[in-house]
Amino acid sequence: MSNERLEAILAAAYECFTRHGVRRTTMDDIAATAGMSRPAVYQYVRNKDDAYRRLAERLFAGSLAEARAAATDPAASTAQRLTAALGAKLELTLTLHRDSRHAAELLDTSTRLTGDLVEAYTRELTDVVAGALADRAGSRARAVAEVLVALTRGLEADLTDPDLPRQRLRDGVALVVAGLDKPGDLS
Repeated sequence: MSNERLEAILAAAYECFTRHGVRRTTMDDIAATAGMSRPAVYQYVRNKDDAYRRLAERLFAGSLAEARAAATDPAASTAQRLTAALGAKLELTLTLHRDSRHAAELLDTSTRLTGDLVEAYTRELTDVVAGALADRAGSRARAVAEVLVALTRGLEADLTDPDLPRQRLRDGVALVVAGLDKPGDLS
């Protein structure tokens, strides 16, 4: 099977899902947008739900790749690495909100289709952030990473001004990193 054809199908699925929402998108919509026949699309995806899952996997993998690269940038400070790594998650959400009025449906973490993918993505992102904090936070790295990921998720609640959550993320990370340098037990 051609990887290029699958990518074309997933790009078409993204366009359809962002335009119509998941519920209203049909396989005919995806096939027409991909410029393929419906039987040809079915050679690559089983159904609309499969296309949605594969698309979500692709989006999460891209975001995690950005986060990993940012978290291991040797030229960046701890705050810069953390802001960029967490920014990869925030930017994924901002992009969906920019591209679709159906973003809430597309990002629904309780959905049966992608709930497990969201959990895995969040867990892996937390691992990436904890790794970036290991030198500064020591045994507290995982707990601090969980707080920072929760902060990022909270910032996604109001995206009316996309620059505001970006600034708040930078400020929140700076505060947490500054707190790591203060003596005392935070447990």
